[in-house]
Amino acid sequence: MAPLVESRPEALRVTAWRCVGCGRVEAPQPCIGVCSDRKVELVDARDYEMALARLEQLEAEYDKLVQFIRMMARNKPHKDCWEESYLHMQALAESMLDSHVR
Repeated sequence: MAPLVESRPEALRVTAWRCVGCGRVEAPQPCIGVCSDRKVELVDARDYEMALARLEQLEAEYDKLVQFIRMMARNKPHKDCWEESYLHMQALAESMLDSHVR
């Protein structure tokens, strides 16, 4: 299954200094004379790692849901077993909800 969100193999990480008072960020690097400044948005590495971990959780839940939906779509109970099949799927859905991570 393809991931929900395509991401770069490795995000660019820059070590910088941040002022605890005003939040100013500085990341001085040696200049070779061909620099061009552009505005960028930075995210704290801890926030980024937490977002990646949450994405992995959501992808795992998504995969389980797709698997369940496939089973429902392809399941054909025997003639007199509709209720038993329905109750089994209902119990499976309940267990998926009970194990749902928030």
